[in-house]
Amino acid sequence: MTDSVLRIENISMQFGGVIAVNNLNLEVRKGQIVAIIGPNGAGKTTAFNCITGVYEPTNGLIEYMGKPLIRNHPRGKMKKMYKGEHPQMYVSGASLTPTPDKITKLGIARTFQNIRLWKGMTVFENVLVAKHMRAKQNPLTATFRLNHSEENRMRDETKLLLEEQGLYKYRDEMAVSLPYGLQRRLEIARALATEPKLLLLDEPAAGMNPQETMELSNFIRETKEKYNLTIVLIEHHMDLVMDISEFIYVIDFGSEIARGKPREIQNNARVIEAYLGVADCE
Repeated sequence: MTDSVLRIENISMQFGGVIAVNNLNLEVRKGQIVAIIGPNGAGKTTAFNCITGVYEPTNGLIEYMGKPLIRNHPRGKMKKMYKGEHPQMYVSGASLTPTPDKITKLGIARTFQNIRLWKGMTVFENVLVAKHMRAKQNPLTATFRLNHSEENRMRDETKLLLEEQGLYKYRDEMAVSLPYGLQRRLEIARALATEPKLLLLDEPAAGMNPQETMELSNFIRETKEKYNLTIVLIEHHMDLVMDISEFIYVIDFGSEIARGKPREIQNNARVIEAYLGVADCE
């Protein structure tokens, strides 16, 4: 029995003639914090979009909890346009392209590089709406308002989650009125409201100052332990990445160029050249 939570096999994402992700392979085991790093435009967010159903990958397989989640191969016009590898590998299996809501119900949640809170809602409402992903109701009970106990349960759980995240005192404020760092934390709280097993964080430290980044590092580590999560993050703040990551994948131009533990990545000449910068010669 495997402890693999997420496994990506030969995933390629091609837009027209441009390959954004090329034959990407990675694996994340239960309880790990894994980072995906690389220069801007390397294909990191595109990979997240493939995992969460925002994009249908052009080719490849994604497994979640040991079972196929997404499987696709070049079809239609893409049969002739495809420039990636292994075009015939997944032709024999049925295509699997679940929508983002179905993937979320399976236990995968994410945040976004650009914060996407619901601007017209309060802090409490932003989290409560996400709680409805796990609501035990149907169109009949919702239409005739027969689900009072279920609504009360979701409100109680929203209150508890906001208290745990230190956000309850802001519950009645508009979400977008919060300071930037708290908006980031609220977005993570909203993701947690869907009760995920796998949490994907897309540049959670973007726009934060050094103090906020250090606090975020502790927050992510504590959140993983408190909610028994496996976490994959995309991040440019190398101090944060090296501090909390157990394993790192580095991609450039859509392809993997390195993988390993933080110390191995820090000393990898190809990573230094492609991403961290080349040291000046004395």
